[in-house]
Amino acid sequence: MAVLLACFAWAAAAIAAEIPADLRKAVDDYDHAQVKADGAELRRLVADDYVLVNSSGKVQNKSELIADYLSPGYKIEPFKVLEPVEKAWGDGAVMGGLVHLKGTSEGKPFALTLRFADIWAKRNGKWQVVYTHVSVPPQPSSSG
Repeated sequence: MAVLLACFAWAAAAIAAEIPADLRKAVDDYDHAQVKADGAELRRLVADDYVLVNSSGKVQNKSELIADYLSPGYKIEPFKVLEPVEKAWGDGAVMGGLVHLKGTSEGKPFALTLRFADIWAKRNGKWQVVYTHVSVPPQPSSSG
């Protein structure tokens, strides 16, 4: 059993090591910029040709995304990505997972669970998110 656990620990470390350090930092910076509503950081980390497909299916661009984060009455609490999906290749990556978001919108509290995938591209030596797709995962059935 100890050998099996050691193999799992090694495999997890190997998977985590595949993500370049500068990408990991960019992703962490992006998460913090969303929580802090840091417009300068969001403008740096989001590509000018960014596209978001939000959980209602609406398509937004970079300026609309940033305007949402900076709007009065909108704030999200720090969050942790669950069930992470992390795949990197050359100058691209998918970084996503499941999040339980809490915060306020238009001054009213909200809590929701979302599944997301951010597509990152390394351009001119820096990582930027170029595309995000967000969906609402199915809720567990209460039959039984």
